[in-house]
Amino acid sequence: MQRVEAEIARLIKEIDYDEVTRLFDMLSGGKRLRAKLVLKIAQEHPKAPLLAAIVELIHAASLLHDDVIDEAMTRRGSPSVNATDGSKIAVMLGDILYSKAFTELVSFDAEVARIIAASVTALSKGEMMDVKMSEAFNADESLYLDMLYLKTATLIEAAAKASALLVNKDAQKHALYGKNLGLSFQIIDDILDITATEEVLGKPALNDYVEGKCTLPYIYLYESLEEKDKEKLLAMHAKILSEEDALWLKEKMQEYKTIERSFTLAKSLSDEAKTAMSEESALVDILDAMIKRSY
Repeated sequence: MQRVEAEIARLIKEIDYDEVTRLFDMLSGGKRLRAKLVLKIAQEHPKAPLLAAIVELIHAASLLHDDVIDEAMTRRGSPSVNATDGSKIAVMLGDILYSKAFTELVSFDAEVARIIAASVTALSKGEMMDVKMSEAFNADESLYLDMLYLKTATLIEAAAKASALLVNKDAQKHALYGKNLGLSFQIIDDILDITATEEVLGKPALNDYVEGKCTLPYIYLYESLEEKDKEKLLAMHAKILSEEDALWLKEKMQEYKTIERSFTLAKSLSDEAKTAMSEESALVDILDAMIKRSY
């Protein structure tokens, strides 16, 4: 990972603007899941660290834009750029990171570049879908999973597929792995939004629902409730929750086992990815670590 961090630092330095360097230094690097994936798949390729750095710049740009859209004041427990420097600066920093990533991407084989570039279009489409879907309660599981795939899984899928192409591995199997890893990862995040503490999350629990996001546990709960309770659930959507409301939601989810049902889907997707990558233990280990984050 030191090689990736060095490449990221070089790319930021090449932008040649102290303000960008200052703001980027404020960003928490996070788990670097996408970069680790690139390195594990294409570790012997000399340009793998650069590809990993490009993917991480794209991911950072998408988070900057997400925080503006969500009006989020924190990111990974620290103040967001839009909180400290305003939404205009956050959007422009995101644009700069996207642009720098695409500038570097052209140095790769055309198919590798196309895969990463296409995933950014899909990611942006997914972000727009997420915003539109938060305007009203969404009870459609397939629509939610489609949005999740576009917004979260496509970049991970593309990173895995492009890395496999670099070293002549099975691109389709690695794409399946990346897609399922991305979907499982986000479903586990959705679960943690409900089950984890504010200290762990860096934001209030049940925040997704307050923001209007209907994740799988809420969709499954809606399917299970009687009509009167469905109306109560809908009335809470995109509203600040009282302690009583939050307790009711958690009790009903426990009663109807909607957390367990969501986890079962994440585990099924993970197991499918494990089967595809059964001969690459390092990639299987990533899945195991991801699933263990649950509850």
